[in-house]
Amino acid sequence: MRIAICPGSFDPITLGHLNIIRRTSRIFDEVIVCVMKNASKTSPMFTVEERAAMVRKSVSKYPNVRVETPDGLLAEYAKNFPGAVVVKGLRAASDFDYEFQMNLINKKINPEMETMFLTSSEKYTFLSSSIVREIAKYGSDLTGLVPDEIKEEIAKKATEWRER
Repeated sequence: MRIAICPGSFDPITLGHLNIIRRTSRIFDEVIVCVMKNASKTSPMFTVEERAAMVRKSVSKYPNVRVETPDGLLAEYAKNFPGAVVVKGLRAASDFDYEFQMNLINKKINPEMETMFLTSSEKYTFLSSSIVREIAKYGSDLTGLVPDEIKEEIAKKATEWRER
């Protein structure tokens, strides 16, 4: 069985993330979407549990995709799935530089871990969770940026942030 691990902070999941997950689900037998804590992101909009719930709603139409929320490092988590491949989406050359560096660090921790890079679909190269958060904070329409199933949740959370 070919297993892929798609890690990310997904704060929140975007249509760009979903595009990578969907394409990965066509290549691999099983896809594990890992909603990770990112220590470098100090003030996430959503808790890990909220992010995982939104990802679950967004991927429910893909029978070979499941969502987990592991603690710790991705390279350590991947040891639980010998032969699994980590799949990362790339939007631009700057993403490659960062992800290549992360790959080298992960290989140091887990030499068996392989990483595959999928380039973003052209229409999502501009899209990131941080852009979605910014747009949502100003109350703008999120259509075409995030899955329809979670637009209201994001808008509600953004309203709470504005009222703080």
